[in-house]
Amino acid sequence: MNITTSFAIIALAALIHASFQLSVSVLTLLSGHAIGSKKTQSKLLQLTTSFVIGAGTMTILLLSTISLLLLHLFGNQPPQAIWISGCGLLIGVALSVLLFYYRRKQGTMLWIPRSMAHYLTARTKSTKLNAEAFGLGLSSVFGELLFVIAPLIISALVLIQLSPIWQLAGIALYTAISMLSLIIMLVLIGSGHSLSRIQKWRETNKKFLQYTSGAGLIILSTFVYAFEILESTIGGF
Repeated sequence: MNITTSFAIIALAALIHASFQLSVSVLTLLSGHAIGSKKTQSKLLQLTTSFVIGAGTMTILLLSTISLLLLHLFGNQPPQAIWISGCGLLIGVALSVLLFYYRRKQGTMLWIPRSMAHYLTARTKSTKLNAEAFGLGLSSVFGELLFVIAPLIISALVLIQLSPIWQLAGIALYTAISMLSLIIMLVLIGSGHSLSRIQKWRETNKKFLQYTSGAGLIILSTFVYAFEILESTIGGF
């Protein structure tokens, strides 16, 4: 697998990560509580920026940790059985997203453990300091690990085959792209857009986002299978 193909896989995996909505939902709640408590625009931006930085930090930590674990277990050339398992995990998560991602209620309530949902909701209400918002950003990414684990593992499998400098570039690329939805939210909130309009757009387009995420996981699985498994098999004859 060449550098171009490797980075294409990482970029697609990161785009799928960006399409998941838990961190965006928590950021929306955090902003709503900050506005409701009459915080200044400057303080609102500080809280939301700290949240986004926290989410980015957790993404880097998860991707780096998974990469290190896979490197320790399999070296820099994982066996094809691991790639096949990764593709199967992508398909499994895709089906879960297509069938269960949003709960069958009004709004944008997600299918995550209720204990985690209640924890994040309570934390948004009590968050007043930048450090607390940073920690909330960390928690929001970890809370959706059930769904983001598949693109993270595939990206990690690609990363461990690269040289160290390209590994750093790959981690930076994944993090930057996976944060796009949060960055867009940050810009919208900072520019004074109404949270009610943002939330209405999310509710109106939630099925589109759900099907895009599920389809993206299936496409990524097919892409990885073609370039990592079939190409290696054909090349071996």
